[in-house]
Amino acid sequence: MKIFYPLLNVLQLIFLAAWGAFWITLAGVMMMLTLNGSVPLMMARRFWAPMHWRINGSRLFIEPLPALDWSKPYIFLMNHQSAMDIPVAFAALPANIRFIAKHVLKYVPFLGWYMAMTGMIFINRSNRREAVRSLARAGEHIRSGKSVLAFPEGTRSRDGLIQPFKKGPFVIAIAAQVPIIPVAIEGSLQTLPRGWIWLRRHDIHVKVGQPIETKGLKNADRDALLRRVRDTLIQLHREIGGQGGVPESIAERGHEGPSHAPSPSAD
Repeated sequence: MKIFYPLLNVLQLIFLAAWGAFWITLAGVMMMLTLNGSVPLMMARRFWAPMHWRINGSRLFIEPLPALDWSKPYIFLMNHQSAMDIPVAFAALPANIRFIAKHVLKYVPFLGWYMAMTGMIFINRSNRREAVRSLARAGEHIRSGKSVLAFPEGTRSRDGLIQPFKKGPFVIAIAAQVPIIPVAIEGSLQTLPRGWIWLRRHDIHVKVGQPIETKGLKNADRDALLRRVRDTLIQLHREIGGQGGVPESIAERGHEGPSHAPSPSAD
């Protein structure tokens, strides 16, 4: 029995790699045939994503969604626990979303190709000028009617607590004057912890909040908007069994996570 579960995990990971390669290849073919970038995103939502938790018996629970016009552009902001968050976001949100992702992902075979093909936005945080250009591209996507999803913590939480937020997504939201939709996820950390390659069986819960308007807001309102969204996301997170967040609301420039040991009861 000691060898059974590691062997099963290896087989699951091999299958998921093949599953991803198949659907990404098919998505590329469909995009060439239809010349429609929304088709590969729809395929990811309906076919590619759900297998990631179903393969090991995990279950995804989505709280009743708010009454939104899902055809309109929004910027979705989601707390980040695991690599599992990406397929979960695809499946949980009934909209074709583009992700704001770390630039290193564009060099990953198949995944990077798919992300580039579907108009995902890559950000190189080590190059401030290039990062600003990437944020501008994200704003252009939104103004053209496309929805974008970002992880404002900038990295995965190691303990499930919501970390300080980067300011970039709020700059985009204010510039585009589109609503922010907070999205809380809980349980993906236990399914696929950071730095871990083995899948674990665990229920995943998602709750989508009401839109937070940005119309009329200026750059001077950015930090207040950040705190409001973060407080809302922490509340949503607790409602689905999460722990809440660390005391700091705003991440230091060039720094991901809190600057000192967090208090689990904070916020």
